[in-house]
Amino acid sequence: MTIREQLEERELEYLSPYASFSRDSRGRDRAEQECDIRPVFQRDRDRILHCKAFRRLKQKTQVFLQPKSDHYRTRLTHTLEVSQNARTIAKALRLNEDLVEAIALGHDLGHTPFGHAGERALNSVYHFAHNEQSVRVVEYIERQGKGLNLTWEVRDGILNHKTAGTPHTLEGQVLRLSDKIAYINHDIDDAVRGGLLTEEEIPKEIRNTLGETGKRRLDTMVHDVIVHSMDRPEIIMSEEVGQAMKDLRKFMFYHVYLNPKAKGEEDKAVELIRRLYEYYIVHPELLPEQFLNAIGLSGSCREQIVCDYIAGMTDNYAVKKYEEYFMPEAWSK
Repeated sequence: MTIREQLEERELEYLSPYASFSRDSRGRDRAEQECDIRPVFQRDRDRILHCKAFRRLKQKTQVFLQPKSDHYRTRLTHTLEVSQNARTIAKALRLNEDLVEAIALGHDLGHTPFGHAGERALNSVYHFAHNEQSVRVVEYIERQGKGLNLTWEVRDGILNHKTAGTPHTLEGQVLRLSDKIAYINHDIDDAVRGGLLTEEEIPKEIRNTLGETGKRRLDTMVHDVIVHSMDRPEIIMSEEVGQAMKDLRKFMFYHVYLNPKAKGEEDKAVELIRRLYEYYIVHPELLPEQFLNAIGLSGSCREQIVCDYIAGMTDNYAVKKYEEYFMPEAWSK
């Protein structure tokens, strides 16, 4: 018996009957020889961790565009916080930690430069949603167009991590809630650091339910998910804590996500992305060879491929290409 087979047997003995078992995966689109050491979801996690799209997350905006401090979250640090929340919940519920971590590490691979401003820009010129793009990254874009060939369960969790999605595994459901818990809490921390609000400005009824500090709020939400999902075929929160989290999210939209002080530069980012898109549509020959050759393959039109390329850019690289195409050379010196 291989090490992988021993680990799969251990899952059967220890994990909840509601967990996703590695040996029962629906598999990959392209059949592969099994690893003798790693079960399939662990292997998927490793593939995501080592892919280029994951490394680029370190230079992609989470909420604040080009912050002056090194301590604001990036898309990468957000991803790591989501992963930690998800693993904590999955471990307590005896779910498959490898699966939940793989979904967590891959859920934002398709996010654009400049955060949701970049996403809105691409969606305004061609249908674009970052969860769908994350699936494109792992299926078609990584490894020079070959994709990572991940299991169905990981791709399902990535695709359905947004609020409107319906993950088919409990691990996917854990990730969807962990994503919200992470960004609500760390965005408050960043907003306080940026002088947009104070902890005391959060409505008292929300603080009474969730806690007075970020640490307490995170602890309350994670515990609530665990307690109310234990030994159940669904991942849920209590009505009281779930409503408080929704109210806190609404508060954040008004005071942070739509705050002109935090978002004053976003119109510039949107215009930058739109102009890059329009330029590559007219000049597809400037696309890297991988993307140029992909036009027309698997039903991918020029518009889709241009979106693929721009969505993969880091903030810095997008600015660099914009300056290259639209700024007089003397101005950049």
